[in-house]
Amino acid sequence: MALIQPFRAIRPATDKAPFVVSRSYEEYAPDELHAILEYNPFSFLHIINPGFKFHKHITGHERFGLVHNRYLEFLEEGVFQRDSEACFYLYEISQGDFSCLGFFCACSVIDYQKDTIKKHEDTLEHREALFADYLETVGFNAEPVLMTYQDHPGIGDLLRQVQVEATEYDFTTTDKIRHRLWKMGKKEHKERLITLFQEIDALYIADGHHRSASSHLLANRMKTSNGSHNGHEAYNYFMAYLIPESQIRIFEFNRMVRDLNGHSKEEFLIKLDTYFRIEKKEEGLYKPSKKHHFSMYLDGEFYSLYLRKTQYHFTDVLSELDTQILFKTILEPILGIHDLRNDKRIAYGYGKHNSLKMKESIDAGDFAVGFGLVPLTMNEIKAIADAGLVMPPKSTYIEPKLRSGMAIYEF
Repeated sequence: MALIQPFRAIRPATDKAPFVVSRSYEEYAPDELHAILEYNPFSFLHIINPGFKFHKHITGHERFGLVHNRYLEFLEEGVFQRDSEACFYLYEISQGDFSCLGFFCACSVIDYQKDTIKKHEDTLEHREALFADYLETVGFNAEPVLMTYQDHPGIGDLLRQVQVEATEYDFTTTDKIRHRLWKMGKKEHKERLITLFQEIDALYIADGHHRSASSHLLANRMKTSNGSHNGHEAYNYFMAYLIPESQIRIFEFNRMVRDLNGHSKEEFLIKLDTYFRIEKKEEGLYKPSKKHHFSMYLDGEFYSLYLRKTQYHFTDVLSELDTQILFKTILEPILGIHDLRNDKRIAYGYGKHNSLKMKESIDAGDFAVGFGLVPLTMNEIKAIADAGLVMPPKSTYIEPKLRSGMAIYEF
């Protein structure tokens, strides 16, 4: 049974919403970031980059305090407004033939603790602690955790009922993505949604493992320091965007390695032959088409690698993942990559043209070899989470990517 709660969101004023919301800070090229900060005074980027006002790059805990100050300024100036009642917030993202409809809500740290909220990625303790410090100082969360739930016809019907009402926002950003938001404020609708989620056994984190872990850490801190703790305080929850699993899009990351770990091309191919049937491909860009099947680009040529299942033994659901197979058969034993997260010899690519970009990077001499995979499925992610296992880093690139500043949760 998943526990969800409505909350009183801090949201952009209707006329300013298109100018406020921002992509993840890391997605902006330096020139684009500077232009937005210079010419858009309403951008949420001013809050998370408070040093721009002082023409100074500020980091660490000093930055946290200034983030809080910029946030208060946005409230004082009416850029942000506080809703008068607790609501759920339906949010639809659409671009081209892709559309998804989910909602913002408050999820329970108790559910996170009890594993009703399922995880599939490792988190780093120092990042958890740092982000918990950040949340404690700024007093708000503007980046929801993206979670999925099993498709449920009753939930879908209820969300569509609310969709016929007037939107709070309806605008298109410069990347041609349309954003629409509705308030679910009627008592009967809110109660119905809470009841329906009592039929949902588990929620699965798709994106935001560090954010949810930090929220859990912060809740424990604040509980310890609050002598009158009763479990209903805002810090016992964190903001999430829940979406049915059928509307999640999962893409693959390819892998590129800078050298062959001292092997010649011929030696490398011979070592690969232990676990793979290797075929050279003559046609242009080549991508794998099914599970346990990989593409490889080496020395100007594409190869297909078919796993020899008589040589590689499946022991659990993790051992069946293509990203784990590639790690255990090639990256670690042959190429000497032991730390997928931190080794500087490996890089990752994603996106519509990732095979072409991989080829160009290798042809330019930046890397020696690259590997392509098919995307993982939602069922594979759930199986890993249900088994309490952890996927290798960069196993999935998941959409939708959510905007910061669309709805803010205070505690």
